[in-house]
This record gives sequence, C-alpha cells and structure tokens, in this order.
Amino acid sequence: MEKIVEQTLLYDFYGELLTEHQKAIYEDVVFNDLSLSEVAQMQGISRQGVHDLIRRCDKILAGYENKLHLIARFRETKQSVEEMYQMMEKYAKSKDETLMVKVTELYHRVLEEI
Repeated sequence: MEKIVEQTLLYDFYGELLTEHQKAIYEDVVFNDLSLSEVAQMQGISRQGVHDLIRRCDKILAGYENKLHLIARFRETKQSVEEMYQMMEKYAKSKDETLMVKVTELYHRVLEEI
C-alpha cells in the first residue's frame, strides 16, 4: 500500500514529465490496476517490456524528486498547516496569546517556503 501511495505522489508531481507512452502504461498498471499481461496485450509489447517500463518510470520519477524535492516540501508545508490548525483550535478554547504568536510565526515560515 505504501508503495502505491508513493507512486501516486510521484506521478502527481512529476507525471507530466513522462512521455505519453510511458504515462499510458504507468496509469494502466498503477492506477487502473491492470495486470502486466493485460497492458502488454493492449499495447502490443511483451509483459517483460511493461515490467521494465514501470520500473524505469519509477526510477525517473524518483530521480526528479531527488533533484527537486517538491514532495518533501509539500509534506513539510502540509505538516506546518496542520500544526497551525491545531494551535488555532487550542487558541479558540484558551485565548492564550502565546499560541497566536506561534501561529503567526509558523504562518510566516510557511509563506517563505512557498
């Protein structure tokens, strides 16, 4: 399951950088849950060819992330926003001004990262 989530994130961020042929096969295997044999038959290539292409696409997408770190930044920003939300909930209940200062600082940090 974790591998599929990672593949989905990588594809969401970098999928447009693949060729149309790569995208079609990758989507069929990863998102449409077709077997390698089914995709091979539809594309007129061997099952091994489909397998190799999926592995190559995984490496290409992971390579983009290793260079650009967009997913890592996305996750950091998402975590910061979640922290802000939790602090705002606490502030609403307690009216503790130190929480509002922390939220403001976190807010500015997130804006700088974007």
